[in-house]
Amino acid sequence: MKRVTIYTDGACSGNPGVGGWGAVLMYRDVSKEISGACAQTTNNRMELMAVIEALKCLKMPCIVDLFTDSSYVCNGFAQGWIWNWLKNGWKTASNKPVENQELWKELLDLTRVHKVNWNKVKGHADNEFNNRCDKLATAAAAELKKKLADE
Repeated sequence: MKRVTIYTDGACSGNPGVGGWGAVLMYRDVSKEISGACAQTTNNRMELMAVIEALKCLKMPCIVDLFTDSSYVCNGFAQGWIWNWLKNGWKTASNKPVENQELWKELLDLTRVHKVNWNKVKGHADNEFNNRCDKLATAAAAELKKKLADE
């Protein structure tokens, strides 16, 4: 299996509000940047979208070293929240429906294709790839915000 490194980030201007996501995918000496935006969303949704869209770029099953500054996304898998939600019919420990469950389900399906190693990085620090993802996410959100204002 090929080993790929992925960095992701999500951003939201207002929460909810206009949001963006960005990712950097790296394989050997090749890298690819992707980003996107949504008009009405939350930061957590954008964090999930960044990971989902990055994994969807992979053309075959891979071992993925995934780096995110989102505790929400990382802990969903690293701390096993998702397995408890599955067991509990997509309900939280307090018996409420899991938020963003359609995105969690899509991400779960993608992690069944790829072997993902989850890594939490400190956001807005000195990690060049996390900072690049932040720039991609905020630029995508700003571009959409401007487009919406011009309509």
